[in-house]
This record gives sequence, structure tokens and C-alpha cells, in this order.
Amino acid sequence: MEIDLVIKNAKKNDQKAFNYLLDLYWDDVYGFQLKRTQNENDAEDITIQTFSKAFDRIETFKEKYTFKTWLITISKNIHIDLLRKEKNSISQVILKNNREVYDILDESPSPEDKLITEQHLAKLLRDIKKLKPHYQEIINLRYFQELSYKEISEELKEPINNVKVKLLRAKKLLAEIIQKT
Repeated sequence: MEIDLVIKNAKKNDQKAFNYLLDLYWDDVYGFQLKRTQNENDAEDITIQTFSKAFDRIETFKEKYTFKTWLITISKNIHIDLLRKEKNSISQVILKNNREVYDILDESPSPEDKLITEQHLAKLLRDIKKLKPHYQEIINLRYFQELSYKEISEELKEPINNVKVKLLRAKKLLAEIIQKT
């Protein structure tokens, strides 16, 4: 299939086109991130975020660029953002005797934060119940039971790439539900 046609179909929200692009470029983006992060889980998470962001913004893709380069650029920027967040959560302090000490910021939630989180969780659960049952199940397995993609794949007896696409779709539909309410 010609890539330009697949991208046009993806811009029309064609799920088969998204699946084709995911299958075609997954290894490239994942391999790129694995070299950068040296961690399979981080590389996989960033790769999923990359495709999610790319598919959400596919209408902004310009045909004068190659799709793979566009994906790699998105992936690189996501990784840089994550590194910045990590850097901001730990600040380095040097003592007078030249010993380095790391001052870790206290990010534990306050009682008010906990109350707000519980209220948001209740609303989120109501919103999740508005999804079709197979989307509810995959969100439950990933975020509430905290199963890996491989474990979800085994549980649902589906290929890992199908699990990733289904989860991506479930999150997108859930985001639309949340925005409406």
C-alpha cells in the first residue's frame, strides 16, 4: 500500500490506516527510544505516547516530510520532556565540605489533594462506564490492575499490537467523554 494513501486515510480517521502505520513504524520508533533510554519499559511507553500524539495530530502532518522522520521527532520531543520533568523533581545541593547531597522534592499529596483525587476518581469511573465493555476491560486491565501489555495480550488472547491500538482508542474515546462532561 502506498504510504501517502495510508496517511490520507488516517487523516480521515480510518482505523485500518492507523493499524498499518503502527505496524509499519513501531520497530523504528521503539528501536530509536531503546537506544536513547536503555530501558525496554521506558522505550515502550514513549513509543506508545509517540503514536498516540501522532495519531491525535495526524492532520498536521505535512507530506513534504517523511512520516518516519515526523514520528522520530515527536518521539525525541516526548523523551526530552520526560527528562525535563525528571530533572525538575530532584534538585542537587552541594554542601560546604564538597559532598553532594540530593534534595528530593516532597511530592506527596496533601489531604486536600487526596480529596480532590477521590472526587476525580469517582467521576472518572462513571465516565469509563460510558465506554463499550471491551474498552472498559482494557482500561481496567492496564490502569487499575496494572498489567503489562504482554499480560493483557495473554489475558485477552490478542496480539500485543492489537492491545496497544485498542488501549490507544479507549483512551481517546474516554478523553472525548471527559471533555463533553
